[in-house]
Amino acid sequence: MTDQIDTPEIIDDSAAPTETEVDNAEQKHMRSIRTFVMRAGRMTPAQQKALDEQWPTLGLELADGLIDYAKVFEREAPTVLEIGFGMGDSLLAMAEAAPEINFIGIEVHKPGVGRLLNNVAKAGLKNLKVYNDDALLVLKDCIADGSLDGIQLFFPDPWHKKKHHKRRMVQPEIAQTFRAKLKLGGKFHMATDWENYAEHMMEVMSAAEGYRNAAGEGEYSPQPESRPDTKFQRRGERLGHGVWDLVFERTE
Repeated sequence: MTDQIDTPEIIDDSAAPTETEVDNAEQKHMRSIRTFVMRAGRMTPAQQKALDEQWPTLGLELADGLIDYAKVFEREAPTVLEIGFGMGDSLLAMAEAAPEINFIGIEVHKPGVGRLLNNVAKAGLKNLKVYNDDALLVLKDCIADGSLDGIQLFFPDPWHKKKHHKRRMVQPEIAQTFRAKLKLGGKFHMATDWENYAEHMMEVMSAAEGYRNAAGEGEYSPQPESRPDTKFQRRGERLGHGVWDLVFERTE
């Protein structure tokens, strides 16, 4: 994979690229930098069965384009989007604890998607739907501007090597993509067990236009009761890592 931007084709060597061509090239460049890796994982029979049987009712497709929450969930309710739910246990717990909220989860790894679908079906939940795709593409093609009450990003890949920091999900451009999708007053809630990534998140979000730190300038938020511990959090704590929550609210 390359991070290089393809130069727009110019028929006349003396002509400069237009503003539209430059914008398109920049968007292509952003899409070429993945914020995740496709890790190998074997599907269990139960996970595969859940994918086969539950996807028609619980799954959402990128190809279907912009979604109507009222139609998908058969009701009007606050809607929260979680990016990268892993095996889905904490997202399931949140959906069970807050039946008044609609939850949409996005995850690229099929074993995690299968596990979550299996557990959602067992619990009989109606307030949780799932994408198995790239979160940035889902946001671009499927989520209307100003429609989300919350975006959650819990324990994303820290890309701890400095040369890989550009692959971190929390970046200035992506922060503005998230802001566009949030309602005024909507919250972007992050959590990580990597101190360097927490500092990076704080730096990016403190400088991001149109956000306010819910805990106060430069302050981390206490873990809210609504966010259950995750597998990654427990693993990090066993390794002696701290855990940092950041909550930023859209103000404009």
